[in-house]
Amino acid sequence: MKKESNTEEPNLNVTLNHYPLTWPTEGPIDLAVHDLPHHESVLEWWYQNCHVTSTDGKKFSLFASFFRLATGKDKDSENCTYAHSVIWSLSDVDGKKYYMDSLVDPDTPVHALKIMKKNEESNQGSKSIRRAIKEVYEKGNIPLPDRLLKNHAKIGNNNFSLEYDENSFKKDASGNYQLQLQNPVSEVACRLTFVPLTEPVRHGNNGLVGKVGRGDMFYYFIPNCAVSGEIQIGSTTYKAEGNGWYDHQFSRPADETTTFEFKGDMAWNWISLQLDNGCQISGYDLFDNTDNGKHAGGTMIIIDADGKIINEENYSFFPEYHWTSSRTFMSYPVSWRLEIPTQNIFLSITADFEEQEFVTILSAPAFWEGRVNAFGSFMGKEVSGAGYVEINGFDTKESIESFLKAIGKATQRATESLLPVNPTDDQFHRLVNSPLGIRFFTAEDKEQYVSSVIKPIREVVDRNKKAWRSYVFLASIDIVGGNSQPFIDWLAMPELIHTGSLIVDDVQDKSDTRRGGIALHHLYGEPLAINAGNVCYFVGELFTHTPQLPKNIRLKVYELFFEMMRAAHAGQAMDISGLHSLMPDAVSTGSSSSLEKRIYTIHRLKTAAPACTLVKMGGLIGNGKHEEIEALCNFFEAIGVAYQIMDDVLNLQGFDGNLKDKGEDITAGKITMPVAKAMSLLPLDKREYVWKTIQAMPTDKTTIESVIILLQNCGAIEACRLEAENLLEAAWKHVDEVFPDSFFKVRLRAFGWFVLQKG
Repeated sequence: MKKESNTEEPNLNVTLNHYPLTWPTEGPIDLAVHDLPHHESVLEWWYQNCHVTSTDGKKFSLFASFFRLATGKDKDSENCTYAHSVIWSLSDVDGKKYYMDSLVDPDTPVHALKIMKKNEESNQGSKSIRRAIKEVYEKGNIPLPDRLLKNHAKIGNNNFSLEYDENSFKKDASGNYQLQLQNPVSEVACRLTFVPLTEPVRHGNNGLVGKVGRGDMFYYFIPNCAVSGEIQIGSTTYKAEGNGWYDHQFSRPADETTTFEFKGDMAWNWISLQLDNGCQISGYDLFDNTDNGKHAGGTMIIIDADGKIINEENYSFFPEYHWTSSRTFMSYPVSWRLEIPTQNIFLSITADFEEQEFVTILSAPAFWEGRVNAFGSFMGKEVSGAGYVEINGFDTKESIESFLKAIGKATQRATESLLPVNPTDDQFHRLVNSPLGIRFFTAEDKEQYVSSVIKPIREVVDRNKKAWRSYVFLASIDIVGGNSQPFIDWLAMPELIHTGSLIVDDVQDKSDTRRGGIALHHLYGEPLAINAGNVCYFVGELFTHTPQLPKNIRLKVYELFFEMMRAAHAGQAMDISGLHSLMPDAVSTGSSSSLEKRIYTIHRLKTAAPACTLVKMGGLIGNGKHEEIEALCNFFEAIGVAYQIMDDVLNLQGFDGNLKDKGEDITAGKITMPVAKAMSLLPLDKREYVWKTIQAMPTDKTTIESVIILLQNCGAIEACRLEAENLLEAAWKHVDEVFPDSFFKVRLRAFGWFVLQKG
């Protein structure tokens, strides 16, 4: 892509160690001076990465960033005060494991609350996510996997020294860099020496990089360092050596316009490559999130084997394949094509493994930074090498609504892969369980199966935009400490079970609409609709074969599945048979207790029990403790009941997007929670009117509205809202006691509030 060059001479005046310094417009970077912290800079970080091989041949890659962000100015000295953080990860290339750690300033909760208060006043950010994380900060905590530094960082002013608890980056008397990192939680530690082999290189426009969060940045790097030292994982220590990289960036000085708040208004792709021909490449693209992601600058720097530096603005760096995280449901590119035609460079870049996502509040909710391999041609000759790619600030799913929408998309993809509208022969035979080697089906048979099974199911599935039931399963794996990523395709299983129940339920209730469209039995007829609904209950089982589960866990998953189906069908039977027999007594006495208990039973069986079963499946697969799974079951039981109560409420008040007809339950003659509560709130004549009207199953909108007004005015609808809220809050207390504050816990909290809104 063509980059616009900045022809205006950049103003590079900064303050260094309280002494004015004008950056030279050309010539070498003096590391003796420029490595030192820039005390008037608003934002500054030191970054290292390396690729090393142990003496027994194991490959590791590592990156680490030491940050400082100005939080204000000291009233007496007028000097900036700072919050410090360090993030780092170790990629075990052979084992395809990603060990990450993030330590943030001890005062982070205090600073974060101040920023949140300011944003609340301007109504910025996601309301439910913001509210959930605020609870964490008010305790003086931060959500895992981030951890608080035990002590304030120690910064060397006259010698280059950064000490963040047990993590440090220092320059020794020989001019080499000593990196020490330690994560006692994952039992991973690194002790490495970086020896610079080349002179520092200015990035961007003669060292100036376009606006990143808080204004212009000055950026230089050392692209080639010899690295040696030790890497420790658990009780095993590996001696290793290889190649390393060092970056240093800092922003403009603080002035009267500085707000001391890092804003995520920019997104970027960044790459560093060390090639086997002795050359290095570093580049970035910036995108302005405040301007619909418009490209905001970028460049590629090529350093050849002789140290010659080429600054190239005519290049393309574009993704070829994306991967979706099951933790954040953010989608990241994991393979790219880098082309610099004027230099005859054409490279394919591929992640060594996909799961190199870094979850942190420092770049909420996460970014991707991982080891990549490069191969292709460099000036007409074959070349290969290793590098790092960072993807930050894109499509961050900051609201619970966008998060659930992303889950819906992932669920859709999983369903499409299981039930494609144009299946291959192998996919078709797998779906109908044809015995291996017996190919008695014809092309016409497959066509008929698609038209009578797959397309009817997809008709309903494809209308869904959110899939919270599917989220329950994956969230339960993650919050107990497991890894949900291998199970992301299992998202289709809960969605298909729910879809099957909806299809059959619409036939039984004679419903006209579903998910904003015509109910399936009106499109395909009742026989095919019922059959399609039943098929949904069983095809999801195919996912249980991948990934391979231990036999005892797989057997328990099967048992839980059938427990769920029995409970759901029991609840459906009670719902269909109705509660009309209890209404005469409720009308005459004005007591609703029996009605409410029966409705709770139906809600627990139809919705809460399936949610609890998914929790048990996820907790079992994630190797959760009994008390953890129990707390989650209680919480999702409360969510299931609250969800159905709010469904009853919205049936009277109307759904977003007209997903169902307003007052459809009244037309169907159903006794719902608002009706039950109204029996203890309305006078006798109004109770009799409501009951008589519901028995008549009215279709006239005026009549339906008259019942809704009575339920609203007597307080029954508000009582339902309060009941749902109390259920959730009581169940959350147990979750809050059992689980430490974490990213996953924050999402669960926000999700519970979202259910109350039923948005």
